Amino acid sequence: MGIHQYFKRLSDLEKLIRLPGKFKYFEHNVAAHSFKVTKIAQYLGTVEEAHGNTINWKSLYEKALNHDFAEVFTGDIKTPVKYASSELKKLFSQVEEEMVDTFITEEIPEPYQQIYRRRLQEGKDDSLEGQILAVADKIDLLYETFGEIQKRNPESLFFEISGASLETIIQFDHLACVQDFIDHIIPEMLTERFIPRTELRETTMAILDKRNG
Repeated sequence: MGIHQYFKRLSDLEKLIRLPGKFKYFEHNVAAHSFKVTKIAQYLGTVEEAHGNTINWKSLYEKALNHDFAEVFTGDIKTPVKYASSELKKLFSQVEEEMVDTFITEEIPEPYQQIYRRRLQEGKDDSLEGQILAVADKIDLLYETFGEIQKRNPESLFFEISGASLETIIQFDHLACVQDFIDHIIPEMLTERFIPRTELRETTMAILDKRNG
């Protein structure tokens, strides 16, 4: 018992494969996802700061690095399942919170338990840093599916997740960083050469058009 178990769990994150049970050309694990989300959040925060908004960088990095730690207990749950209904999402969140709290009580030294309860709690909230995390999480998921679509993966799930991720991202289009992503990064993404480019462009533009409609 103790911090040794916490450090061991960090290695477990490398063994957790995202979107399990589906054919994929590329395997992505939760540890790598957490790192990428942190790097994406860093860029998004930089854009926000350049537009005059104050970023609590300590909070942003802690939220991004720790946002999926609970998956060492639950495994990766596919987005369409986890968000099938608000009731189901609330239930999953409750289970994750209880399991993380139990782990902290049993393994984290008492002087640091409150610190880790804050660090390992759900980071997606109404703060600017929480909103940036929500966007960064979906951007990485968008790129994971983009890699599969580029390879012409026959699983329709990747198109579904790509569309759902983009729809979530544009819900935050009041943020300067999301405007930057929509105006500059998505167009660059769609210029890459790959077989189903037209289909992906049509799907993407349909979602963006709904935003402008």
